[in-house]
Amino acid sequence: MNSIFGLSHNVTLLIWTLIAIVFLIVLISKYKWNPFVTLLISALMLGLLAGMKPEEVIKSLTGGLGGTLGTIAIVIGLGTMLGKMMAESGGAEQIATTLVNRFGEKRVHWAMMFVGFIVGIPVFFEVGVILLIPIVFTVAKKTKMSLLQIGIPILAGLSTVHGLVPPHPAPMIAIDAYQADLGKTILYSILVGLPVAIFAGPLFGKYIGKRIKVEPPAKLAEQFSLKSDRGLPGFGITLFTILLPVILMLIGSVANILDPEAAYGFTRFCEFIGHEIIALLIAAVFSFFSLGFARKFSKEDISKFTSECLAPTATIILIIGAGGAFKQVLINSGVGTAIAEMATSAHINVILFAWLVAALIRVATGSATVAMTTAAGIVAPVLALNPGANVELVVLATGAGSIILSHVNDAGFWMVKEFFNMTVPQTLKSWTVMETLLSVMGLVLILILSAFM
Repeated sequence: MNSIFGLSHNVTLLIWTLIAIVFLIVLISKYKWNPFVTLLISALMLGLLAGMKPEEVIKSLTGGLGGTLGTIAIVIGLGTMLGKMMAESGGAEQIATTLVNRFGEKRVHWAMMFVGFIVGIPVFFEVGVILLIPIVFTVAKKTKMSLLQIGIPILAGLSTVHGLVPPHPAPMIAIDAYQADLGKTILYSILVGLPVAIFAGPLFGKYIGKRIKVEPPAKLAEQFSLKSDRGLPGFGITLFTILLPVILMLIGSVANILDPEAAYGFTRFCEFIGHEIIALLIAAVFSFFSLGFARKFSKEDISKFTSECLAPTATIILIIGAGGAFKQVLINSGVGTAIAEMATSAHINVILFAWLVAALIRVATGSATVAMTTAAGIVAPVLALNPGANVELVVLATGAGSIILSHVNDAGFWMVKEFFNMTVPQTLKSWTVMETLLSVMGLVLILILSAFM
């Protein structure tokens, strides 16, 4: 099964991958199969067609699902509790009201993009979505605007930072591999990141929001709606509560930059509290006091809130895990390596080469981090042969390529689909197009900058 019609092994792998993806999309979108089951079947089919041994396929499935949920399940659980406290206390309503009053209903989606951009600097994309989804739901309800018109700008801000802006871990991987200057990379990333986030966020969000009408999932919308008739909490304490995990993660990132060898105990402590799980745990517990007891809720109320909020996330968690299983089969079957080898044989501009390698691996594996890490290893030797290249822009090109064309093999695709209550085709037309706009426009701006730098 390793090759068909005498084609090379790499080409055969790509054909099997395409067949598996088409099979997956058709079963979910046309025949309405359960995404969790369909993802597992597609991953199993791809692994066997690619020539993996049955036991290797099973190991990839369980490893991918477990590896994905090892962090994500905890993040979703803690983040949902934080969101529930934001909703029950009126905190989400307070932030939404303040944003609408300050920016006006017609411009609030611009504010959403900047919120996503700022919150996303120290946190992973999935963490940012969990933190901000209650505010998205509340602002959309309050302004009567399309859910996508509010949500896409936040997603664009989060995704741009994830791929382009240090000290986010993904860009830092390439900075280390290419020996790039951190300060210059941050400056260039803002020059590139803000324009592409604006175009793919508020502008594209307004366009697609008029064409795709979706409502929040009923159970989550109910969960994140204000039910208490007591007054709203103060804006300052509400903002501090939701930004607490962001602040803690930023402290961890700064400590790591200042003391990369973690030679001091204080650095290790900062890195510990800055880990996304610990930061969210601290923030969730803090919210029990700042938005719970301080709002005159009883311990029974808080226990009830934090228990009942988890049920609606069960399906989301399983689907994200299955997406991780599918991604792991793609990686272990050698699809990412096959694409990297094909890209390496092309002799092109090093910036375009870095973007292309990262983009192809991203499309194949569904992981921006895997694409960034793998591409950095492939591009670094090529970069060494091009001493005149601007290495900071090559870092950004690698990051831009790593966020292109999120589709069914990306756990983030399924997270967005479920939280925004979209079908697979709707998610492809909105989220996938947004990611591709970020990537392609980022490349264009990077190439323009390279002409002057």
